[in-house]
Amino acid sequence: MRTHCRPHPQLRCTTGAFNSIGVSHLKIATQAIRLRRAVGVAVTSGALVSAGALSAAPAQAAPVQAAPVPAIVAKGGYVMNNGNGKSLYSKAADTRRSTGSTTKIMTAKVVLAQKNLNLDAKVTIQKAYSDYIVSKNASSARLIVGDKVTVRQLLYGLMLPSGCDAAYALADKFGTGSTRSARVKSFIGKMNADAKKLGLKNTHFDSFDGIGNGKNYSTPRDLTKIASSAMKNSTFRSIVKTKKYTAKTRTKSGGTRTMAPWTNTNSLLSSYAGTIGVKTGSGATSKYCLVFAATRNGKTVIGTVLASSSAAQREKDAKKLLGYGFGKV
Repeated sequence: MRTHCRPHPQLRCTTGAFNSIGVSHLKIATQAIRLRRAVGVAVTSGALVSAGALSAAPAQAAPVQAAPVPAIVAKGGYVMNNGNGKSLYSKAADTRRSTGSTTKIMTAKVVLAQKNLNLDAKVTIQKAYSDYIVSKNASSARLIVGDKVTVRQLLYGLMLPSGCDAAYALADKFGTGSTRSARVKSFIGKMNADAKKLGLKNTHFDSFDGIGNGKNYSTPRDLTKIASSAMKNSTFRSIVKTKKYTAKTRTKSGGTRTMAPWTNTNSLLSSYAGTIGVKTGSGATSKYCLVFAATRNGKTVIGTVLASSSAAQREKDAKKLLGYGFGKV
């Protein structure tokens, strides 16, 4: 016998309402939870994808701004990569100008190119050399008449204190001819022949030291090329990077004279790291000139400034051009 239990009418109504509303709410709540989970997964996945994309994409470096071309006071300037000859800077680079004592780079180059050169060969200092520097009010190595000086020492006297007496002695020694004037003329001819061999069309020498007669000229580009060629010689390189040198000469009586130290006129050797040469020049016509070279991180930059306004300014000009040049090699 089964017993049927009938719920109270109010209870049945309440229970039915509860069941109806509760189920609906549960369904909605479940759907909401599922929706939130789906959104969360989507957001998380999107973030992961975005993060992955960001990590995968390389950072874009800001474009490097080219260094501004420096302004120099010198009327002419030129800089090149000494390794490959590539031009790095140019200002009136092919305009002919007086070169002052930068001419002595070629003087040294011609001497060092002599066949069977004996750097220890001795040269007797003549009164004519002394008279010359007095008459020209020229820079001097203060060589003593009658002393015997080696070719090596004369080269140091030529390139460090910019001795015109040393230049004269070398021209007299390595020119050919029966008279001193003939030998000097011959030596200057060798200087011009060397310039022609280098293919230089804007260079001409009429002196062994830069004290010319109106026909001693070159350009920033040509002088740079002369210096670059000269720097291939190890003796030349050793000389032009030397800050100070003391020569011991042989006197007339056979004794030894210790000369006052010769100081290099190229102050870049002390003020610009990596400087390896090469030569200053100055004069009423040439103004202030400097042929310079420096090496950094295995790269050598070489150049020239002509007709700057002072010794200090030519150095500033050269430093600007060296910095600019190293920024491009």
